[in-house]
Amino acid sequence: MAVQETDGKQTAMRIDMNSDMGESFGRWTLGDDEALLDVVSSANVACGFHAGDPSVMLRTLSYAASRGVMVGAHVAYRDLAGFGRRYVDESPDELKADVMYQIAALEGMARSVGAQVRYVKPHGALYNRIVRDESQAAAVVEAIRSVDASLAILTQPSAVVGRLAAQAGLRVFHEAFADRAYNADGTLVSRRLPDAVIADPAEVAARVLRMVCEHEVVAIGGTVVPLNADSVCVHGDSPSAVAMARAVRARLESEGVAIRAFAGDAAASAARD
Repeated sequence: MAVQETDGKQTAMRIDMNSDMGESFGRWTLGDDEALLDVVSSANVACGFHAGDPSVMLRTLSYAASRGVMVGAHVAYRDLAGFGRRYVDESPDELKADVMYQIAALEGMARSVGAQVRYVKPHGALYNRIVRDESQAAAVVEAIRSVDASLAILTQPSAVVGRLAAQAGLRVFHEAFADRAYNADGTLVSRRLPDAVIADPAEVAARVLRMVCEHEVVAIGGTVVPLNADSVCVHGDSPSAVAMARAVRARLESEGVAIRAFAGDAAASAARD
């Protein structure tokens, strides 16, 4: 959840804002990473499997380093054509190797520009699958531990991968989605369904304020769902991404909520579940 931070005699609330970045490929551009990096505190950088290429990865890391934005590895199934949103039938061993490869590549490039990868956030179909799939979740956890056990993982509250990661000694942080609709069970509404993505920046900003300050979100159908998050994700590939991120940050800061990267926190949030 948003953390209460004491500064002298005042107690302030803080939250991380993250966004998916580095999702351009070759001559094809997706999103305005430079503008978003002036707003968010953590950047989930695509590692070439669902989007991105070596040049895009390096450029995005350089942008992040110049702005002091924390970096995470945005790992995915090997699915460039489907933008990582299609389920891939691969064995746990294959998945482990794929995730290790992506993390290691990003860490090497990050070092070259003076940045440091601090966490892992799975993308798309992989992200949704390891909310419930024990075998695939275990493969992702083992991949992270094998490459760099100091890395945290960013996932949904109550996800299987978060539980397994905490059991393995990894730090776990939870996120909420600013622009995605929720089901009554706390999962995300499928993008294939109508109204799965919310586009109005003012509506999203008001929604995020409720998430951060009241720790809840109104799901499809009107159910109020408890939601404790360390970070709020604003998707970088939506047409209004920059306007939305700016609106969210402005609304939070107007209410006294500071924007700070979660990855510097020493304690795992998973213990709260």
